[in-house]
Amino acid sequence: MRKKIVAGNWKMNTTLEQAIMLASEIDLKLAESKKNNDDVTVILFPPFPFIHDVADVINLDKIGVGSQNIANHPEGAFTGEVSAKMIASIQEVGYTIIGHSERRAYYGETSEILSQKIALGLENNLDVVFCCGEKLEEREANKHFDVIKSQLSETILKLSASQMQHIVIAYEPVWAIGTGKTASTEQAQEVHAFIRNLLKENFDVALADSVSILYGGSCKPTNAQALFSQPDIDGGLIGGAALKADDFIQIIESY
Repeated sequence: MRKKIVAGNWKMNTTLEQAIMLASEIDLKLAESKKNNDDVTVILFPPFPFIHDVADVINLDKIGVGSQNIANHPEGAFTGEVSAKMIASIQEVGYTIIGHSERRAYYGETSEILSQKIALGLENNLDVVFCCGEKLEEREANKHFDVIKSQLSETILKLSASQMQHIVIAYEPVWAIGTGKTASTEQAQEVHAFIRNLLKENFDVALADSVSILYGGSCKPTNAQALFSQPDIDGGLIGGAALKADDFIQIIESY
């Protein structure tokens, strides 16, 4: 059985007080939920400075914690960077996001850089949520499959089968992030199925069927149930809606 995952990427939002309040509220509402969410893996990705404080106020048996990024160097004179080793030294943390479209677009992160980050994350026993997805012009030019195949072929498809057991894939159509636009359930399912087929071709059916593939493009309470009902969509990497406890809990309950 693939893991059902709902992950909240808080991006560069919240102050320390707000982060603690939001995490506490999510923890309380999840505990009070009348729906059985035990089969859903919930993960929070707060800003770096607040990771430990967030971990302190949640039930870690019910909610996981991760970092939004890691450096592509193990250590050294890289002012302002945060290494995988640093993140892994926070005992409560088990995940990291790598390859988010904002990192690719704003910070020029290439497949080579992302591969270095993946290797360091795995070496430090972090499960990697690896993002892929196309821009609007690539979608309109009907090149989205080529883009995604290239993004994966240059990175995670080079990993071993054992390493892939620690990879979660997040498909994020860039044109749907923060724009209010959302891929239709059919569009999302089509791409998720394409990604799973790439895994089958490069590994085998059993591995492909075991990897969770999340949708990461403006998933919210109003569309989560329709998206999650698709056979190859195993949850969501949630942005804006993860900053509102009620919305985030509704998305979790969509299962």
